Amino acid sequence: MNASVSRPARSLDLTGLRSWRPQWSTETLITLTSLFFALACNGLFWHSAMATHPGSLRFAASLLLFLVGAHCLLMGLLVWRWNAKVVVGMLLVGTALAAHYMGSYHIYLDADMLRNVLATDHKESGELMTAALLPPLLLLAVLPMLLLWRVQLVKRSWASALLWRSGFLLLSALVALGGAMLSFQEMSALMRNQREVRYLATPGNFLLGLPKALRGDNPIQRAPKLPIGTDAKATARAAGSRPRLLVIVMGETARAQNWGLNGYSRQTTPQLAQAGVINFPDMHSCGTSTEVSLPCLFSPYGRHDYDEKKIRAHQSLLHVLDRAGIGTLWRDNQSGCKGVCEGLPVQALDDTRHPQLCANGRCMDEILIDDLATQVRARPGDRVVVLHQLGNHGPSYFERYPARFRRFTPTCDTPDLGKCSREQITNSYDNALLYTDQLLARTIGTLQGMDDYDTAMIYLSDHGESLGEKGLFLHGMPYAIAPQEQTRVPMTMWFSPAFAANRGLNLACVRQRAGQYTDHDNLFPSVLGLMQVKTAVYERDRDLFAGCEA
Repeated sequence: MNASVSRPARSLDLTGLRSWRPQWSTETLITLTSLFFALACNGLFWHSAMATHPGSLRFAASLLLFLVGAHCLLMGLLVWRWNAKVVVGMLLVGTALAAHYMGSYHIYLDADMLRNVLATDHKESGELMTAALLPPLLLLAVLPMLLLWRVQLVKRSWASALLWRSGFLLLSALVALGGAMLSFQEMSALMRNQREVRYLATPGNFLLGLPKALRGDNPIQRAPKLPIGTDAKATARAAGSRPRLLVIVMGETARAQNWGLNGYSRQTTPQLAQAGVINFPDMHSCGTSTEVSLPCLFSPYGRHDYDEKKIRAHQSLLHVLDRAGIGTLWRDNQSGCKGVCEGLPVQALDDTRHPQLCANGRCMDEILIDDLATQVRARPGDRVVVLHQLGNHGPSYFERYPARFRRFTPTCDTPDLGKCSREQITNSYDNALLYTDQLLARTIGTLQGMDDYDTAMIYLSDHGESLGEKGLFLHGMPYAIAPQEQTRVPMTMWFSPAFAANRGLNLACVRQRAGQYTDHDNLFPSVLGLMQVKTAVYERDRDLFAGCEA
């Protein structure tokens, strides 16, 4: 008898579930979605904002009203009945991804970070697609989307829809304004003292940041680069002089704090320590990401006169050198030169098939010096060659070095850093630095063997990395609030005796200068000065070698 009663009950339950098709207005959908985003997808925002006024219910209510009102306003401009399910579905997926990566790595989604995301290649993005992504996608995207597609949206005439939407937008603005006014003093202090918190409010952060990221990048990349240094000329040298070769090793994600030559507790640069290099311990980057730093450090405008649009619209140091008759070559083992080498010789080596150095679609950085001498000699005259490393690019630090460099253990052998301790993450990161030390030592050895050139090498990293300090991981923080782990980077130089003598460099003087503050802005004029290129865009005051010439 109990069984006969239970069967119909289950049948009724299933029938009720299958027949559940609520009828909502588009404005109701937007409001409920905004509430869901505010309460379920903004954990890092709530943690950071409420830390300023812990336990204050009025401040929490103020934040909730502002967050819901602002998102209703944004979505009210984007979501209409004819596109509602597609747009809201996309926002659910995007917000789930944003919530996961912000929560896992404590990153801020400003325009620069979004530009990094847009520029990420399939190899880098593949490393970030770990099993840890499945729960947030399921809970914050898939399940809400299943409910979303059961909803029937109410039809209205265009005049009625426009009238309702106008009222909704007005009400949304009033709710956001009311939230701000409810705790005006606290809210204004938050926006004044911790403006970066706005980059944690999702999906508003990427809805507002994407247009800026696209305006600052794509249109300019499609336009021809504007010339700089059109007057560039190389200083004539005595007949029979050997050509000069400068190799710039463009490091990736190496931070000064873990650089052995800077006094780190571990010797992560044992070979460089024996190579007679000149180390710059107080070196600072132009940005906290490759997408920002590379164009900036090869530009005459740099951080001191920072104008992103101007930097991206103009040619780089390499174009000035080429115009002066100095041959350039960009050898890449990463994601490209970000416009720095546009129209100049480039060799993409990341997909090379080399039995010892390449596997699974990735190559170890020693691929950059494989056949280097032959490539240099293919064009006579002075040369500047850039070797763009994969370096310490995270989160897969364990894949950046061969097994024989696994000296610091235990290591973090997964891109999901949440499964590893800080000790394991740091060990893997330091092992990758050991491999960079190997690359630089081998580069110096290659240059020493090229006795038909006067040779020199400059190594510097594009930006640093957070390894768990203050809960931060990876890089890409807004520059104004970025920790020094992301902005202090290593720089090391080596000169052959012939290069130093023929160039008239006082290396003792250079060593003394190396102890002072240095930043990426010094690279552009220093390379021009080192290669003796005369041009109006050269700034002697920023040339590291200007006061050290015989």
